[in-house]
Amino acid sequence: MDVDRPGGANQDTAARQSYEAVSQGFGEGFNGPLLVTAEPTGTAGRVTPELTAKLIADLQDRDDIVLAAPVGVNEAGDLAVFSVIPTSGPSDEVTSDLVTSLREPDNAIAGDNEVQLGVTGFTAIGIDMSDKLADVLPLYLGIIIALSVLILMLVFRSVVVPIKATAGFLLSILATFGATTAVFQWGWLSSLFGFDTGGPLMSFMPIIVTGILYGLAMDYEVFLVSSMREAHIHGEGARQSVVHGFDQASRVVVAAAIIMVAVFSGFIFSHDIMIKQIGFALAAGILIDAFVVRLTLVPALMAVFNERAWWLPRWLDRVLPDLDIEGDKLLTMLNEEAEAPGRQHLEVRN
Repeated sequence: MDVDRPGGANQDTAARQSYEAVSQGFGEGFNGPLLVTAEPTGTAGRVTPELTAKLIADLQDRDDIVLAAPVGVNEAGDLAVFSVIPTSGPSDEVTSDLVTSLREPDNAIAGDNEVQLGVTGFTAIGIDMSDKLADVLPLYLGIIIALSVLILMLVFRSVVVPIKATAGFLLSILATFGATTAVFQWGWLSSLFGFDTGGPLMSFMPIIVTGILYGLAMDYEVFLVSSMREAHIHGEGARQSVVHGFDQASRVVVAAAIIMVAVFSGFIFSHDIMIKQIGFALAAGILIDAFVVRLTLVPALMAVFNERAWWLPRWLDRVLPDLDIEGDKLLTMLNEEAEAPGRQHLEVRN
């Protein structure tokens, strides 16, 4: 899955036609020029015409640069800006490698000319955003997984339920990203969804989709499993409680999932490729999570684990606070107070 700024505009749009015209006439790199800054590190500390000419010649000697041209020098004369045209397009890996290479402090151009090079511009900023978001995604997922296991363990007082719920969420996320990559990057069924060119996925789409899908997935999990746990606490067997809980909560999950899928599906047919990607990923993710994971795998696994689904080690049972989600302790306390001597008898029924 490649993430960057999506550039797959349809061929009948002015943006796509302009991009193609520039690419055919001058080269793809002219659609994503880079701004390169040069700051002298030597004793003189000045940008001279000789230094400017030498930097331009060195930049143009690189195989991944088509053209380098001076933009200007500041009034102090200690900073020069150049416009650099890569041989590759804004979303190509070669362009990303070029930006990384020019920023390295020990690169040949900077060392030979005693300058410090920097790279900016819209293309470089897009590359930086993609790299930063890709680096933080594993940490983001790790925090979500840890909090998910902890909170669900507190709520359901079980080891199996939180692990199963979190594993199901990861399965949904992987399937969602796979389907989105196949459609928008590889071009599968592209004509059905109204675009004709595949490309990278939007850089911050995985984080947005992960956050939204996690919230919805845990909602569906709590709807289902809380009904199963309530039936089990009130005396039904493990498998019968699964049947009872599924019968009570499945309709809510189905209705909620259909509503959300219908809402996000409306974004798929937008003319903006970024909105298409987000709408498709959320609609596909909810379909997969609700109907495959929550309504199929969850009850099946709960039935397979049987009584072990509600197992919690004794030492962990003593450590974890009892949140009393079902309210049984409150009902017991109210009945005991009502039956205390000198008070009117009041029976509180569940």
